[in-house]
Amino acid sequence: MYAPYPENMMESIKKVEATRAERMSTEPRRLTADEKDALLKEFHPDYNPDAFAEIKVGPNKGEKAPLELANILHSTSRILNEDIDITKVDYDVDVLVIGGGGAGSSCAIEAHNAGANVMIVTKLRIGDANTMMAEGGIQAADKENDSPVQHYLDCFGGGHFAARPELVKRLVMEAPDAIKWLNELGVEFDKEEDGRMITTHGGGTSRKRMHAAKDYSGSEIMRTVRDEVLNLGIPVIEFTSAVELLKDEKGQAAGAVLVNMETGDYSVARAKTVVIATGGAGRMHYQGFPTSNHYGATADGLILGYRAGAPLLYQDSIQYHPTGVAHPVQIQGALVTEKVRSVGAQLVNAEGEAYIHPLETRDVNASGVIRECSEGRGVEAPSGQKGVWLDTPMIELLGGEGTIEKRIPAMFRMYMNYGIDMRKVPILIYPTLHYQNGGLEINGDGFTNAIPNLLVAGEAAGGIHGRNRLMGNSLLDVIVFGRNAGKKAAAKAKEVELGTPNLDHLKAYADELNAASVDTGDVSPLLLPRYARHER
Repeated sequence: MYAPYPENMMESIKKVEATRAERMSTEPRRLTADEKDALLKEFHPDYNPDAFAEIKVGPNKGEKAPLELANILHSTSRILNEDIDITKVDYDVDVLVIGGGGAGSSCAIEAHNAGANVMIVTKLRIGDANTMMAEGGIQAADKENDSPVQHYLDCFGGGHFAARPELVKRLVMEAPDAIKWLNELGVEFDKEEDGRMITTHGGGTSRKRMHAAKDYSGSEIMRTVRDEVLNLGIPVIEFTSAVELLKDEKGQAAGAVLVNMETGDYSVARAKTVVIATGGAGRMHYQGFPTSNHYGATADGLILGYRAGAPLLYQDSIQYHPTGVAHPVQIQGALVTEKVRSVGAQLVNAEGEAYIHPLETRDVNASGVIRECSEGRGVEAPSGQKGVWLDTPMIELLGGEGTIEKRIPAMFRMYMNYGIDMRKVPILIYPTLHYQNGGLEINGDGFTNAIPNLLVAGEAAGGIHGRNRLMGNSLLDVIVFGRNAGKKAAAKAKEVELGTPNLDHLKAYADELNAASVDTGDVSPLLLPRYARHER
């Protein structure tokens, strides 16, 4: 008998196999709105009161944030006592893009095409970003049985009606053009033989509008936009991180202080407009959760903008993807794309029960997994981590032999590296820290209201998805709002007259920390995870 798991796990798989025929003929029911609310309030990590602290300073003073985020908001600037001559300008550009992921790259492309002198600065390499790690697909209502209005309703409801309407409107209205733009740049989307794009459902979607490149959609999109950045000759300063924003005497964003991640040397970038596209916060490991995020996801953009005076929105809302790897331990926390459920796999507890619909929204499904494990219906892996089964053999029973290798080849290879054939046995999953729902507050054009000439794009922006994001809307977000930020930043730069740069806001922030008697002993932005072997 094929047995890639320990005895206790194989015994549970026998129960999964025993119920499979019945489960294939009867789809699990959808939860009612009241049932969803009750499940979230009892089991979702966002409702854990012990995991949050009050923000003591800044625009969001009095609101709550995850403990780890509050700590960096309450920490002092890395350069507060550094002797940096900010009048000595090393880079002088129209548009400075901070971040080299999907949002930053698409922003730079559009700014360049609009005639702006644009530069990307990124603390790792261009493409080292959560965009690269996204798997399942990108949403767009571009088929005859769908519409941006329907997409809007799905997004708005899926985000608990908390998203900013003007942001959701831009997201869904510009989605079809985003797909067209990516397709013309060379993204190899899944297509029928006649060239028509293949689309599937995602959690919380009422139509099949998920466009994908197998299960490495983000990697394919990042490959394409990165190549376009390089082909256009846009300067990319790698292994260099922005550590503070510059402002002028008029309060305008005026550039940034940069640090070389290898040497520790500081430099100054002067810019007429600045775009924060620094991505997420998974490597903060809120509440001790593992993460699907790339190594540099440490919420840097949030502290840069916040310390300069830009408010946050929904900073207390985090997305825990329901299906992260629970076993094997070597890849614990890695993402198991929602597409695995889109093509037929069910969530099943230790007793073989399909306890929830596999395509409920992510927050609901994550809460369901946590409930099953908390109430004793989870499966314990050798590491001690508990999880539930994702019944992957169902995919080929429903879709035919070869479906897994055709539709989710990256997942198949990842598990086969550890001797687990997901065509034959289920895989064990548990929620993983996946997405920063909140971020810096922006208006409909991507500008922060508090700081002139400062824009935010991608995961660092708050309000686009409300308090929960649907699958496929993050890749859409980085393209729509990245492109928009590039166009708006380039246009704005033509009319900006910068004054004398200063870092006065750093001392003002430090004074506010002192007045609040807050001293964490730390500096921020974090730049690298706390377990990094080398940190400056």
